[in-house]
Amino acid sequence: MTPTTHPSRRICVAGCGAIGGVLAARLAAAGHEVSVLARGAQLVEICKVGLRLTDLAGTVNVKVAASDKARFGAQDVVFVSCKAHAMGSMLPLIKPLVGENTVVVPTINGIPWWYFQGQGGPLEGQAVPAVDPDGALLGALPWTRIVGCVVYMAAEVRAPGCIVAISPHRMILGEPSNQPSERAALLCHLLNAAGIAATATERIRDEIWTKLLGNLASSPLSVLTGATLEDQAGDPDLRAIFLGIGREILAVGATYGASFAVDPTGMVEICRKLGPFKTSMLQDFEKGRPLELAAIGDTVVELASKHDIPMPVTRAILSLTRFRDGHRPHKSIQLVARSLDGHSGAPREMRA
Repeated sequence: MTPTTHPSRRICVAGCGAIGGVLAARLAAAGHEVSVLARGAQLVEICKVGLRLTDLAGTVNVKVAASDKARFGAQDVVFVSCKAHAMGSMLPLIKPLVGENTVVVPTINGIPWWYFQGQGGPLEGQAVPAVDPDGALLGALPWTRIVGCVVYMAAEVRAPGCIVAISPHRMILGEPSNQPSERAALLCHLLNAAGIAATATERIRDEIWTKLLGNLASSPLSVLTGATLEDQAGDPDLRAIFLGIGREILAVGATYGASFAVDPTGMVEICRKLGPFKTSMLQDFEKGRPLELAAIGDTVVELASKHDIPMPVTRAILSLTRFRDGHRPHKSIQLVARSLDGHSGAPREMRA
């Protein structure tokens, strides 16, 4: 992605849910040529009336090219904003969008499939079996096209084509090679100019582990209990489990050279300040969608096992969550139950 004198870029957002919707709307409003890959009611509404985003800066309505197929030609940037378990189908889909200089930015949670690419060391070039068991993801896209990314956004799809975000947008970007780069700096410039606070780092894996600390400590626990982030921070028993998982994550991350920006106690306080929000995993559970257990949980257990690090609390919570996931009511029953739950005190949802 070579800079030119013209600031407008060709940008595709592959997966126009909550996070993808924020990216698409902000970048389109900033004057870039934005297209989106979407499906279902979201695609229909975007094609008909456009994309609407309400965030701390106000409300924007934008028209973007939209399709369920990659018909937009080679792009300067492709943001891949699906869940980690959908990458196997998404990466082949975006292939027509990836030209000679295209930068691909996956906005996923958890340990990414490219984790052992470009950083050197004894595990250089290996796959992460929990999320890429046959190496298909590594084979679908050269890791050199990727800029790593960690996203902090509290956003939700309120209705098809309508995104609401209730906190500042923040992104951290960095090369898998841990080297400074012009393309990471340019991405940050584009995002900042669009109202998304973006910073570049030469240690993107530290940022991945820091966010993983919050995701893994809170998300499976939320599915088991229905607890909001505020609940988990305030209830002594849930807080103890949260901290237990957090300490185990610190031990694994440190073995792989990670430095954490916050410790488990600090993460609890961050959750407390976020208030009565549901984790995105709890939202997915209630809507009958697949859970991101592999990316944010199984990967860490897998990495721990390489060094014989016990993770008893994490393993127990993951096992219980997977059991509950396999025995949840049929989706239609869940939809009926939610339609009857109209009390105004219901917790708000967050996709982060």
